[in-house]
Amino acid sequence: MAEPYEFLTEDVGPGDVTSDALIGAVKARANMIAREECILAGNEEATRVFEYEGLNIRHFVQDGSKVRPETIIMEITGDAKALLKTERLALNFVMRMSGIATLTRQLVDKCWPINPDVKIAATRKTTPGFRRYEKTAVEFGGGIRHREGLYDQILIKDNHLMFTESITAAVKKAKESGLSNIVEVEVTDLAGAKEAAKAGADIIMLDNMTPEEGKAASQTIKAINPDIEVEISGRVTPENIVQYAEFADRISLGWLTHSAKACDFSIEIIEILE
Repeated sequence: MAEPYEFLTEDVGPGDVTSDALIGAVKARANMIAREECILAGNEEATRVFEYEGLNIRHFVQDGSKVRPETIIMEITGDAKALLKTERLALNFVMRMSGIATLTRQLVDKCWPINPDVKIAATRKTTPGFRRYEKTAVEFGGGIRHREGLYDQILIKDNHLMFTESITAAVKKAKESGLSNIVEVEVTDLAGAKEAAKAGADIIMLDNMTPEEGKAASQTIKAINPDIEVEISGRVTPENIVQYAEFADRISLGWLTHSAKACDFSIEIIEILE
């Protein structure tokens, strides 16, 4: 995946024509400022963008910290044109990642009083090319990454089952493949949950179930094997997530990465240097 500074190519192209037209060889000092209360993320990525262009950074807040409005996140010093060249990309990282981290923390804070062991997980519903950063933001908010991609864990979904005789056959084949230490199965009803549990699935994802259906399926799974992890996915929103928290080991929701609102940050030049 692209390094943070590689995205400069998209924004700068052959050159920053405005800065080239107006600014000569001069240095400046600027602050990055949070404009709303949020959980900070993207600090490291922004720093790498700035440092790639030779700017010096002084940090005041670390990723994962709760910040209040008008908090100075970092000070940036160096060539003025380099600062203007990098400010938007750096802000895009911080604003996007902080939005995801903040939403994740809000959901974690809702669920943990009900079940302190439940994990709030990201999904693969991410921005193309930006998954690594979005999942990192989820972690700073107190969530977990789940699968990074198709390569690091077997997850048997409905379309996979179209190519096998049954859930039982799919689980058996997956385990015999030796391609993953964990075999997860997505099911949509109580019968599927029971079959997956008896087949030896390590994780069972209850997809698009109501809270009542999910609780019944979870109880059935745990009765067969209490070590099976129960995951809830589909139909989950910030408004109803607490209804699943009581009986879920993990709740995964694309909402974290596809619907998080960017947080408000700005960069203000505070001094022109000799």
